[in-house]
Amino acid sequence: MVLLDTHIWLWWLLGDGSLKQREREALDDLAADRMLCISWTTLWETELLERKNRITLLPGFQNWIQKATDPSFLTVLPVDLDVLLAQRRLPGSFHADPADRLITATALLSGYELATYDSRILESNACKIWKP
Repeated sequence: MVLLDTHIWLWWLLGDGSLKQREREALDDLAADRMLCISWTTLWETELLERKNRITLLPGFQNWIQKATDPSFLTVLPVDLDVLLAQRRLPGSFHADPADRLITATALLSGYELATYDSRILESNACKIWKP
């Protein structure tokens, strides 16, 4: 199972961003095998981005989010007490962004590799990183 950081999930589904073709194809293959997941935090972060007009989701947020979280290709992992406690195990130098902390803690707790381009997460060595 591979956990997608918010930007990776959005880039993959929206067809934009910095994903390389081989990464897109690898994500497509993982989706076909139901081996992709996101944190509930990603849903919250996506809603914030859309509400602030930083991204456009067509034909509207509600329809888009329902299709984008279809359980036939994606699992949404909850944020619960275990994730909250796991984020306390992140290195002291880990940055304070709450979404990144919760997503990284979800990767740490689950043992899943995290797909991210976030340099602060990559440099922290806090969790396993997905490399297609």
